[in-house]
Amino acid sequence: MLDEAKRRRKAAKIIAVLAHFLGRDPGSDGDRSSVLDGLTVADIGCSAGFIADELASAGARCALGVDIDVPGLRKAADRFGDRVEFVCADGSALPFADGSIDVLVFNHIYEHVVDPDAIVAEMHRVLADDGVLYLGLGNRLGVMEPHYKLPFLSYLPPSLADRYVRMFGRADQYYERYRTRPGLRRMLGDFHVWDYSFPVLASPERFAGGELFAGAAGRAAQGTLARTPRVALRALLPVVPTYLWIATKTPRRPLGPRLARPPEPVRTP
Repeated sequence: MLDEAKRRRKAAKIIAVLAHFLGRDPGSDGDRSSVLDGLTVADIGCSAGFIADELASAGARCALGVDIDVPGLRKAADRFGDRVEFVCADGSALPFADGSIDVLVFNHIYEHVVDPDAIVAEMHRVLADDGVLYLGLGNRLGVMEPHYKLPFLSYLPPSLADRYVRMFGRADQYYERYRTRPGLRRMLGDFHVWDYSFPVLASPERFAGGELFAGAAGRAAQGTLARTPRVALRALLPVVPTYLWIATKTPRRPLGPRLARPPEPVRTP
């Protein structure tokens, strides 16, 4: 969370996905400064504020960073307080009016919180009727657990997972709680959802994800993904490590240009 360069790369990917869905393509020069022009944007679980700062740089009329980490928020405000308003609040009790936020970002947070369903319900409440929610969601069935780099860790029941992380000296206890794809669909049950996972992987240059495919082997993997039949990709969905989803309260479709691997609907209420 404190790796600034990595967090800013993630922010570039988030903004690129939002740009495509909203039909606000930054253009051939890659200038993202007007992608969120005129919108109120909130990063839920903002930590050190790097992503919130990038959202402000993308033209947000009002950029908000929300977290419960008071020392972290103070440091973030010291650096970015001139462009971002940082708010200390529990995600299950957001201090915003109904329908007041145009864009919400909830990036790799749900597995760390006590009640992700309550936070999702709150985000549904504060999101505007024509608003957009960006979600980065880890998958319980992803083979390599991303925080501790231990295979199959998230597959285990809590007691065995605790023993596993202690055995390798990674932590005293495994706190993260992931869900499978069906569980995530249920968590987003009140939203209409589009899946950008494969579009981002197949078109990293468009979605600021070039670091996902490094070197010749990576480019070969990218080409293979772009050519893989849709039915085969769907078979892989249950074990994709991370899902990149866009959720809306009312039915909406991506407005960006057609992609080699287009986003697909995940569910509708």
